[in-house]
Amino acid sequence: MSVRKVICATWQRCRVHFMRNVLAHAPSGQRRMVSALIATIFAQDTEAAARAQWASVTAPLRERLPKLAKLMDEACDDVLAHMSFSTVHRTKIHSTNPIERLNGEIKRRTGVVGIFPTETSIYRLVGALLLEQNDEWALQRRYMTLEPLAVVGDTSKLSLSAVAE
Repeated sequence: MSVRKVICATWQRCRVHFMRNVLAHAPSGQRRMVSALIATIFAQDTEAAARAQWASVTAPLRERLPKLAKLMDEACDDVLAHMSFSTVHRTKIHSTNPIERLNGEIKRRTGVVGIFPTETSIYRLVGALLLEQNDEWALQRRYMTLEPLAVVGDTSKLSLSAVAE
């Protein structure tokens, strides 16, 4: 079942992890060439241009590297999902590293506790970690900030009551 059917959202595949998967399917002598070709896709300014470049990069690979071309055909929508957003958001969502880092921190902190007395205590710890991370991201403006998201969201009225202005 597709993620789009379950939560009515697109699925963004991390560009870095996709590149690793692609290069694992490329012969070692051709990895630099394949990497350079795929980099031209991500250098495009618009979604249409990126999709057109994706097709032009994949076409010559079909004959020489059919497994790699098949992988690229299957991954196109997921890897280029970030291109449907504004350029302000693209650089923030093309990689899943922030989420992976957050998940790693949750795993580390819950591992320290080991055994939780109740299910509520797990929610309390993980909720506190998520709030802490949200506040950090909001104050540092390192990842997604609320102002550009207002354009994407249902409302332009935003507040950060839990965060000092």
